Order: sequence, then structure tokens, then C-alpha cells
Amino acid sequence: MAAAVTFLASGTVLVLEVVGLRLIAPYVGVTLQTSTAVIGCALAAIALGAWAGGTTADRSDPRRLIAPLLVGGGALVVAVVPVVRFAGALLTGAQAGNVLLLAFVAVGVPAALLSAVPPMVVKLQLGSLAETGSVVGRLSGIGTLGGIVATFATGFVLVAVLPSSVILVGAGLLVVLVGVALALLLRRRAPGAAGRLPVGLLVLALAAPGLAVVAPTPCERETAYHCARVDADPGRDTGRVLRLDTLRHSYVDLADPTYLEFEYVRAVAAVTDALAPDGEPLSALHVGGGGLTLPRYLAEVRPGTVSRVLEVDPGVVAVDEEELGLRTSPSLEVRVGDARVGLLDEPAGERDLVVGDAFGGLSVPWQLTTTEALELVDAALTADGVYAVNLIDHPPLRFVRAELATLRAVFDHVLLLARAPVVAGQDGGNVVAVASQRPLPAVAIAAGLADRQLAWQVVEGGELDRFVGDAAVLTDDFAPVDQLLTPYG
Repeated sequence: MAAAVTFLASGTVLVLEVVGLRLIAPYVGVTLQTSTAVIGCALAAIALGAWAGGTTADRSDPRRLIAPLLVGGGALVVAVVPVVRFAGALLTGAQAGNVLLLAFVAVGVPAALLSAVPPMVVKLQLGSLAETGSVVGRLSGIGTLGGIVATFATGFVLVAVLPSSVILVGAGLLVVLVGVALALLLRRRAPGAAGRLPVGLLVLALAAPGLAVVAPTPCERETAYHCARVDADPGRDTGRVLRLDTLRHSYVDLADPTYLEFEYVRAVAAVTDALAPDGEPLSALHVGGGGLTLPRYLAEVRPGTVSRVLEVDPGVVAVDEEELGLRTSPSLEVRVGDARVGLLDEPAGERDLVVGDAFGGLSVPWQLTTTEALELVDAALTADGVYAVNLIDHPPLRFVRAELATLRAVFDHVLLLARAPVVAGQDGGNVVAVASQRPLPAVAIAAGLADRQLAWQVVEGGELDRFVGDAAVLTDDFAPVDQLLTPYG
């Protein structure tokens, strides 16, 4: 019984930690800071709970406390889903305060309560001081094993087959049921020894799933990485917006693949216009899929174009197929998997165009920003092939400057396409960087931007030198992308 309770309490804390990150990501993004906040809050809760639990066990009979702690901790695990959803509506944004508060809301109190259980179990198992080491070591090992099993089961199995809300509600209710059963068993063995169960928290455990249903949520569908939703454009009957978490990620016109709503997509299209004569097919690789707006555009305006899309999230591909009219074919192939791994499998020297448009929240995944990643992109391109990548940043634009410096370390010719306030460092948003080993048609690209009614500039030469300044080059060994985007100190 001691082993089972310790295993369950410790394992549930790790389930909460793993799923808690997914629960708050739609509101504050998936960044290194988000992961750090969740892990840090969980560790703080574990430390506080273990300390308080051990201290209390020396002052009171643990038999009166273990079952109520399990019931209370389990009930609060169930309640995490609606609480985070209500709090997330108020704490949206990647500011440090929002991230830390939401991380605490997701894991803090239930993790502390459940972490108080193992030291109380240890207290009850200590028959003599001569067995202290073996008892503490055994139960510590069992608790750690529970955390390991929970981590792998959640990350590799549960998240793939169940929504986060179902995982947390199921885990919480299991802990509550074990707490109730333990209380009944202790009362049968030693009447009066077991503590009273918190009736209010039992009611909360039963009511919380209902609260989760009515709580506001950005999710229409929970994928392996995102909360996904497709919204109709009220101003355009066939327009659809793909939202991933809280962001407008892609715009697709179901009837007209040549309609490009987002400015950065039109900027990339202006680059493709300058690559080859009108209508000439291209061989294109797209790093990041989203709604596959650009692959569909190229297939329409350049018949015969062959596009391969590297998309990490199978759920997004399913949304594309079911709600955005995606039809794959030999000329429009989607490969599900990490884009960095997908780049390793690309044949050398075959792509006329590589488009980078992969994001986790507002940041490009760091492993796609480094010199090593860009060398893989370069290897996939033909001798005069072009890499065009969508980037997002805000003043002081430290990430964009670093990524441009990294591009210049790999490619001989680099351009920046951006609005004038962004170039001046007064505003942020999307920019497009263009790189090649051959001179780029800057004049033609600028004309293409104007033709598409974009008030964007083409920055090159000395002006680009001044913009980049002394920004660091990103490598696999040093790529603080999230810190460059959101400096915390």
C-alpha cells in the first residue's frame, strides 16, 4: 500500500507537469521560458510539499492526513483545466509575469499537496532507526519510478491519443478514488485513526469536469502541438483562417488559391515571381506547413511545380485536409516530422526554392535557425536556388539581426524585406529574409512588392550591414532564440 500510494502521488505530479505545459501554451506560447516556468514551479511545489509534509508528519498522525491530501490534490488536478482556461483568458501574452503566474496556476497547489504524501508514508513505514536508510531509499526510488513511468506514458502515449483535459481529469479522479478507498480502509483497520475527507474538494472533483466544458478555450481541436481552429472570414465567403493556439497562422481561400491575405506571404510570392519567368514550374521545399497557402499558390500559378512540405504536426495536416480542402499528390507532398530531420533526407542540389515558415508560437524553432541548419538548406538548393524565410520579431529586433548574421555566414547574398518602421527599429512584426549563393534580383523583388501593394523595402548592402551590426551568429551550440525574442534580463 505504501509503495502504491507513493508511486501514484509522485507520478501524478509528473503528469501534471507534462500536461500543464500544453495547457498553458495556447495563452503564453511554447518557448524556453514557458518550459522553464512550468518545470521551476513544479520543482518549487515538490520541494515545498515534501518539506511541509515531512514536518507535519512529525507533529500529527500521518494516517489522518494522507487520504485527505490525496483527495484534495486529486480534486485540484481535475480543477486545473477550468482554472487555467479562465485565468488564461486574462493572462494571454508572453510577458514574464503572465508565464510565471499561469505556470503556477497550472501546477503549483496540486503538486504541493501530492508531494506532501510521500514523506508521510515514509513516517508510517519507519519501524526503527536501523531501517531508516532502506525505507527512505526504497520509497524514494518508488516515487522516482512513478515519475518516470508517468513522464514516458504521458509524453509518448497519452498525449497522442487523449486531449490534455481528459488526461488531467482522469488522473485527478483516479487519485481522488484512491484517497477515498484509502480512507475507508484505514477506518476499517483503525476506527478513528483516519482523518475526515474534505467534502468540499470531493464536490469540486465532481464539478470541475463540467466547469471545464463551459470554460473559454481557444481549442476547436487539440493536436499533438497546438490548439487548432478554423474560422470563416466574415468579409470573404470562401476565406478561412487557421488559428494555432492564439495566433492567426494561415489564410486559405477555398475557391482561389492565388488570393494571398497575409503580407509576408505576398512578400515571399514576390520573391518567387523574380526567380523564374511567369508560369515556369519550380522545385520547392517548404519548411513548415500550416495551411499550405504558398504551395497551393505555386501549384496554381506555376503548373508543374513540385512542392514538398515538412510539417511536424499531423493534427494540422488533418485540419488542412478536413476543413481547408487540402489534396496531396505527387506534385504536392506532405511529410510529417521535424523539419531539421527532414532536411537531412533532402537530395542535394535539387530545389529551386526553399521557404521557411515554421513556428512554435512566435518563435522559429531554434534548431532551424543555426548555421548547421542553414547549411542543410543550402545543400538542398540548386546552384542559383533561393531560400526565403518568414521571421517575426519586435524591437530591438535582436533575433532578426542574429538570424540575418547567421544567413550571411552561410550564404554569399542576403536581402531583408520589411516595412520601413521595422527597418528603422521602431516597430515589429513579420519580415522576410532572402538568401542565395548567387546575386539576388533585388530590383525585380522590389518591383514585385510594389505590384502586390506592399509598402515593404528591400534592404541590402551597407544598409543591411548597419541593420545587422555586431549581432551574434547562431549555432547548434549557441542559439538563444527565445531569449533574443523576449529578453527577461
